[in-house]
Amino acid sequence: MPHLFDLTGQRALVVGIANDQSIAWGCARALHAQGARLAVTYLNARAEPHVRPLAEQLGAEIILPLDVGDPGQMDALFATIEESWGGLDTLLHSIAFCPRDDLHGRVVDCSAEGFGLAMDVSVHSFLRMIRRAEPLMADGGTAMSVSFFGSQRVVEHYNIMGPVKAALESAVRYAAAELGPKGISVHALSPGPLQTRAASGIGHFDELLNAAAAKAPMHHLATIEDVGAYAAFLASRAAANVTGGVHAIDGGYSITA
Repeated sequence: MPHLFDLTGQRALVVGIANDQSIAWGCARALHAQGARLAVTYLNARAEPHVRPLAEQLGAEIILPLDVGDPGQMDALFATIEESWGGLDTLLHSIAFCPRDDLHGRVVDCSAEGFGLAMDVSVHSFLRMIRRAEPLMADGGTAMSVSFFGSQRVVEHYNIMGPVKAALESAVRYAAAELGPKGISVHALSPGPLQTRAASGIGHFDELLNAAAAKAPMHHLATIEDVGAYAAFLASRAAANVTGGVHAIDGGYSITA
């Protein structure tokens, strides 16, 4: 009998690795450990030296640039996946962005431009990837993005990213309903605060980390390995009938008042 979460032969696209502290890196390692073949993207030439060695460490078969604001790059990525693999089983989207001034300001003061950019990178890019992945998942598949508890409750200093992540979670539910008949599941992974490069842009983030660890019933924060293990489960056939959820991986942080 194969291992319960055996991903041998699966083809997985991982978007969002910035360094070895990234949630996407934890997920890529877990998927690889269970046998998945990997395609990995990096943002630009500046990011490539940090990402390519990690991708090569896991034997990634496809390593390409992806700025989600460039439709040509996204088209080229999925065309390469189709040409090289003939299909795709798992999509992991772990990117978010908001201009610094809008991120650090009040929600009601957020500029239209900043809000639009945050929504485009953090939410709509996931939908664009799913749309391109859909015809490559002829036998079903899994699409995952990354959210945060600030989507549901006000978290100090999380600011405009709260509404943005709320939109992401809603998009997950609607996409799951639309793609379920094709055997494609859609999920949001929701770890508590993690010390990642992206999170470091949030004001007073160290205070948030300490408060979250004290508040969580388990009294310690989740790790990128925790998130990766859950992602590997969702990518497996064991989770074939699970979809549309926001999966808390946070030591119980999100259940406390």
